[in-house]
Amino acid sequence: MVLTHPSIVDGWFREISSQWPGQAMTLKVRKDVLVFESETFGNVLILDGVIQCTERDEFSYQEMIAHLPLASHPNPKKVLVIGGGDGGVVREVLKHDTVEEVVLCDIDEAVIRVSKTYLPHMSSLLASPKVRVYVGDGFKFLADNEGTYDVIITDSSDPVGPAESLFQKPYFQLLHDALTPGGHISTQGECMWIHLPLIHELKNMTSQIFSTSEYAYTTIPTYPSGQIGFMVCAKAPGRDLRTPVREVQGTRYYNKEIHKTAFVLPEFVRALLEEGKDLKPKFGREALALVEKPKKRVLLLGSGFVARPAAEYVVRDPFNELTIACRTLKRLPSTTGISLDVNDAEALGKAVAAHDLVISLIPYTYHAQVIKAAIKGKTHVVTTSYVSPAMRELDEEAKKAGIVVMNEIGLDPGIDHLYAVKTIDEVHAKGGKIKKFLSYCGGLPAPECAGNPLGYKFSWSSRGVLLALLNSAAYLSEGKQLDISGDELMGYAQPYFISPAFAFVAYPNRNSVPFREFYNIPEAETVVRGTLRYAGFPEFIKALVKLGWLDATEKAWLSDELTWAEVSQRVVGANDASEASVVERIKAIYEQDHFGLRWIGLFSDEKVVSRAGNLLDTLCARLEGLMKYEQGERDLVMLQHKFYVEWADGKEDIITSTLEAYGSPSGHSAMALTVGLPCGIATQLVLDGVIKTPGVLAPYTKEICDPIREVLEREGVALVEKVL
Repeated sequence: MVLTHPSIVDGWFREISSQWPGQAMTLKVRKDVLVFESETFGNVLILDGVIQCTERDEFSYQEMIAHLPLASHPNPKKVLVIGGGDGGVVREVLKHDTVEEVVLCDIDEAVIRVSKTYLPHMSSLLASPKVRVYVGDGFKFLADNEGTYDVIITDSSDPVGPAESLFQKPYFQLLHDALTPGGHISTQGECMWIHLPLIHELKNMTSQIFSTSEYAYTTIPTYPSGQIGFMVCAKAPGRDLRTPVREVQGTRYYNKEIHKTAFVLPEFVRALLEEGKDLKPKFGREALALVEKPKKRVLLLGSGFVARPAAEYVVRDPFNELTIACRTLKRLPSTTGISLDVNDAEALGKAVAAHDLVISLIPYTYHAQVIKAAIKGKTHVVTTSYVSPAMRELDEEAKKAGIVVMNEIGLDPGIDHLYAVKTIDEVHAKGGKIKKFLSYCGGLPAPECAGNPLGYKFSWSSRGVLLALLNSAAYLSEGKQLDISGDELMGYAQPYFISPAFAFVAYPNRNSVPFREFYNIPEAETVVRGTLRYAGFPEFIKALVKLGWLDATEKAWLSDELTWAEVSQRVVGANDASEASVVERIKAIYEQDHFGLRWIGLFSDEKVVSRAGNLLDTLCARLEGLMKYEQGERDLVMLQHKFYVEWADGKEDIITSTLEAYGSPSGHSAMALTVGLPCGIATQLVLDGVIKTPGVLAPYTKEICDPIREVLEREGVALVEKVL
């Protein structure tokens, strides 16, 4: 049997929620149904991806949320249960002989129905003659039944989405008004270990409405931190909720002593709820905030794939205030969003000048504009891009302004520099020479997600990816410089071995020649920096280039009225738009497999959706739909340096330094993390004055590389070095 639920991975159900950050609950799954049967906790009810109850431990919650308000009430006759469609609370309410009527009000009929099938030990008493089930809105029901119930129990889910309203003052006022004069309420009150600020708010708010308000708790293994609490309140003045006035029979968890001790709270909880004292340990951002340090303002331009890991790192420091030029990025601590057009020189200059540092993650063509604004505003700059000639021209002005312009600090360029410099320095320190240096990096789909003919998916701009394949390249080979034009680049792709698990090909990227000087390896006869792709990629790209599909010039004839087959006919000059005719013409131009072109749909009768009036952008629009990462898929970053070393005694070694990183389907992609994290680290080091040399910089020296690399390794990102 194949388990297909999105919360079930490798046969384990995973409860991951922002409501309990930094931790998760997992259970081994036997059956993939709405209620699954676990190996150790019996049937488990899941609602909105969160564990509601299990056969093994549900009784501790159901008993305590019911018996705390009921056993302390002198004579409860009419009881209302809001939520709790599984029937567990109703089962416990009926253990009180005084109870004459129970109404269950739940808005989710599916919970009631499913529970009757899979949790009959909880739901069977919903058929009792004392019980009336009402499917509908609890707010309306309360408003329609003022002064009616002796006890009201709210068995709610967590305060996310619609359930959030069940933790707010209007709801508690409705509860109060629906009680008889001596009535009690009990509501799900969250976990003291995770939600103490919310509990504090609930305690203060309910104290304004009810004569008596208490927080009590129970233990339950499958709830976050193994604990859940209750707000227990009384309408009548002077009511003692902590002392039961009658015995309750047939319980597994509850007894009169546990009733009393449920209100005895750990000191850090009691101190906050009763005295307003916060005794919790301070760590992370809170601990850092205890140290006196000047505030720093950081402006982040660009909110693409890599922005969030960079932003998350920057706001770890509570003294950093982050402004993001995007109103849609998910909120982070100490962060505000603005709208900013980088083409508006006045607005850009004003925004940059108002900050201590600007991170520029926008296209590299805009970096010079940003740096010019930063020079005027005396604001530091960090980018992940290569230093362009336009940026390098601003070096003297940046020095005069006293600002650091830190560049090339992502993945490639970035992490590759950090570890190239490290190993080269170590070899030189031992008297060795680097005779050959090879460095290849690829951002790819993980092998299990690479099922299309290109073996590729887009984790950044599709146009940028395709245009990069037309860039010229240069490298050193055995002392000679080789120059490659963009239209010939894919012809230089060769199989490249890193591991038996991967069928990689590699080809040169940009101009590798200056890196003999940048990396201080004048002795190197071969220097190549390049790109990794899966086998088959170069042939496919060569076909697209040869056939003219990467042409960015405007075509007056290109319109949405044409089919893909008709466009292909015009592109290759076929006699007609039939597949046979187009394929025949393609074979005459490029004698390679055409099946990948069929996969794109270039022979289909589907209408084209043209973009920007040219073939390149129209193809990009098509590929973006076909080659996007689907839910649950992950990417791969593979980076390897290979150093051919000659030692002073004549011995030769090959040293590799390799990063193999996979993205998380529920978190950051590998590409986002390995670009954004180094950027965030460099930003903090500039703010802290660790990187302080003014001018346009790149990480080519030990003084810059070592501090960044040390922090990066503490974050768990590092290349692994081996001697072959």
